Parts: sequence; C-alpha cells; structure tokens
Amino acid sequence: MSESAANRTIDESDLHWIIALKREIAKVVVGQEALVNRLILGLLTNGHVLLEGVPGLAKTLTVKTLASCISAKFSRIQFTPDLLPSDVVGTVVYNPQKGEFFPKKGPVFANILLADEINRAPAKVQSALLECMQEHQVTLGDASFAIEDPFLVLATENPIDQEGTYPLPEAQIDRFMFKVKIGYPSLQEEKVIMDMMSRNVRQSALEVVTDPAGILKTRERVDEVYMDERIKDYILSLVRATRNPGAFGLDLDQYIQFGASPRASIFMAMAAKAHAFIRGKGYVTPQDVKEIGPDILRHRIVLNYEAEAEEISTEDVIEMVFQKVAIP
Repeated sequence: MSESAANRTIDESDLHWIIALKREIAKVVVGQEALVNRLILGLLTNGHVLLEGVPGLAKTLTVKTLASCISAKFSRIQFTPDLLPSDVVGTVVYNPQKGEFFPKKGPVFANILLADEINRAPAKVQSALLECMQEHQVTLGDASFAIEDPFLVLATENPIDQEGTYPLPEAQIDRFMFKVKIGYPSLQEEKVIMDMMSRNVRQSALEVVTDPAGILKTRERVDEVYMDERIKDYILSLVRATRNPGAFGLDLDQYIQFGASPRASIFMAMAAKAHAFIRGKGYVTPQDVKEIGPDILRHRIVLNYEAEAEEISTEDVIEMVFQKVAIP
C-alpha cells in the first residue's frame, strides 16, 4: 500500500448522519450493534440483507426504526402461506369504464421493503422478488416500472427447523449481500429491554438524520475508498477456497457441494469498502474483509449430507477458510 493511500481518512462530515442514525436506533433497540452495522452497510452498498433469528429479537423493530430515521418510503409485507405474487409486486386491473387495463403497483415500490418472515411463503411468492432485487424494476403485463433508488430489501426469517417454513430458492438467497444471524441479548441487555418495554410511557420521537439523496451521495464517497491489489487477491482467494479447498490445503472437498458464487467476490469488495468507510478510513485492510466475510459467505456455501452426518456446519467451513488463506 502506498504512503498516500495509508494516510487517507474520511471527513467527519461524511459520517455525521451515520453516527446520528446509530444514536437514534439505540433509543429504541438495545444492543444488536452487529445487526445495525450490517443494515448501514446495506444502505451504503445497495445490498439486500437477510436477518435470521427466532421471534422476539427486535429484527422488525430495528428495520422500521431505520426507515423512519432516513425519511425513506417504507413498505412492509407479512409473508404467509396464502400470499400471492401479485400481493408483492402488484398486478394489472381492468377498468370497465375505459375498457382498458391499468397497473396497480404493489408494496414493493418503496425505498425500504421489509419482507417479514419471508420463508413462511411458498417459493413462487419468494421468486416474485427476484426481478425487483436484481434489476430494481417490476414487470406488470407488457410494461416495466422502475423502483426508485435507494431500494433495499430487508428480509427476516425464522430458522428453517421451525414449523411452517419454506427454504428460500438458491437464486434468491444469492441476491442477499448479507445473511445475519441474530442471537439472544446478554443478561444486562435483556434487563434494560425489560425495564424499557414494561412501562406504559410513550417513547420519544425519532429524529430524521438524512434522506435518500443523502444516502446516494454517501455511496459515491464509499466508491472512492482505496483497495489495494493484494486485498483484491485476498478476497478472491477466500472465495475460491470455498470452491476448490484442496488447492489451499483444506481437507473439505468431501463436505462442500457448491462453493460461493462470483457474487460473493463482488459483495465482499463492496462491503469491505463500506466497512472501512464507517470506521473513518479511506482504505481497506484485511481486517475489514475478515469482519464482513462470514456474513457474505454464510448463505452461499452449500454442504452435502456427509458434512451433516459429521456435524460440520457452514460456520465451521468459513472459520477454516479464514484460518488457512494467507493474509496479505
């Protein structure tokens, strides 16, 4: 890394709304710093986020609070087994007075879409989001309609082993930049939550800290963050190690059915830049990659039955990959 790159820092004014956003969310949500950081990284990189955890861990509350603080158009869809694709993207409706069809747009036309319990709906409904997530547009009848930027799908799901859930299609799950696993709060955090939520006092109003235009402007600053060629090679090695582990001295070939797609390399580079940015650095370090890597690889590595029989999880594979691949 050149000396000029190593000395790059981010102007505090660029981070003002990010710091304020964390402060506002903390008024409502106790703990969950990792979750909040991933949501902010999603905003800065145009990356969708999948949140997995049992009910009651403030996943939905965090997303709603985020939307209200950035003056964004917000929609929420509660996914259920009887939901139809038209309930998500919209449909065309016949007008008998005019004798013609006209589009009726669905809740997907928003800046932030909360897909609540996305794995409770069947695959045809989940797949209705595919075009929206990748192309930022919806096709209704013969016409296509653009979705305004920023457009972010923040989906929550319950663990697959819970009753009444459907696995997400591989094509859709690959379009999520992050899959974040939400854990239980600590004893101290849960005590604060209990004290906060057991009172009938109305919570103070949240402050709007930025708007969609401000987010798009900050994204341009994130793009300017420097990434050395050695960091790029490190990212590529991490991803390729999930596809051909033997080439990196990992004895995992018999456990991995499919490795991470090229989308993992792209998302890891984007997220590492954004992670460096919110840390106030103008350059990416290997630590930035290690911080965001597991959440990007988690849902892109498919293990086989042999791994399941030997109780080897995706988390174990990711840990071994990061331990084995040389750090630049």
